[in-house]
Amino acid sequence: MNQNEIKKILPQRYPFLFIDKILEFEKDKKLVALKNVTTNEHYFSGHFPEIPIMPGVLLIEAMGQAGIVFLNLNSNRDLEKVAKADIYYLCAVKARFFKFVVPGDRVFFEVTPVKLTKDSGIIKVTAKVGDKEAARAELTGAKRKNYGVVGNEKG
Repeated sequence: MNQNEIKKILPQRYPFLFIDKILEFEKDKKLVALKNVTTNEHYFSGHFPEIPIMPGVLLIEAMGQAGIVFLNLNSNRDLEKVAKADIYYLCAVKARFFKFVVPGDRVFFEVTPVKLTKDSGIIKVTAKVGDKEAARAELTGAKRKNYGVVGNEKG
């Protein structure tokens, strides 16, 4: 999947879209996504100007975005016929960081399911640069209930 196809699933847009490609998907098993980190990323101007490092919270966001794509593809619906893909909210995070992600890195996110239900999922995501693990997280997400305006929801 290229970025235009990814945009059919993810609600995020520039400068907050952190997945460039989906390289591999296997239902109920895994998804591999790619983020090319460039020197032009907006957050490098402040994090940190002399030693640019991708913020850990943005690595988690990218992991979550890869997870949303996995959960939507895994639901076995024809996304071409769906007006809007399911939106998942991040409910819990357990993360560890091992290596800085810097301009020029290609980050590969591998998503595997821990537990999947109709309206939620727990996934494990590993972020690798080359053969080195940069971060690992277990993320819990729940499907957005359609009650109207975001922030005015019940349930």
